[in-house]
Amino acid sequence: MPKINFLTSEKTLEVPENSNILRMSLRYDGDLPNRCGGGICGTCVCKIEEGAEFIDNVKIQERRKLGDDWLEKGYRLGCQTFVTTGDVSISWDEEVTNQVKKRKPDKIKKEAAPVK
Repeated sequence: MPKINFLTSEKTLEVPENSNILRMSLRYDGDLPNRCGGGICGTCVCKIEEGAEFIDNVKIQERRKLGDDWLEKGYRLGCQTFVTTGDVSISWDEEVTNQVKKRKPDKIKKEAAPVK
């Protein structure tokens, strides 16, 4: 079973494969900050310190809230991110959380359908 190492709270949880980071934190007291659980508020933003290869793909809601800059720095939303088959270490920082919470979501550009 994979482990989530919550570096900031100094807790390690053994979790089933394909587990959501925020749900596991809530269930087993990992202490990841949270508020909405839907990718809107940004409170559960965390940095993937190790094991990025063991998390799933970025969701649309994460791309909208975090934008490419935060994503490229290794940040994800715990409520939208799942641990797949290996160990992951995450951290969080109040200053980053406050910046992300204030960020307005990007609008996703929809490709126009061809006119027939």
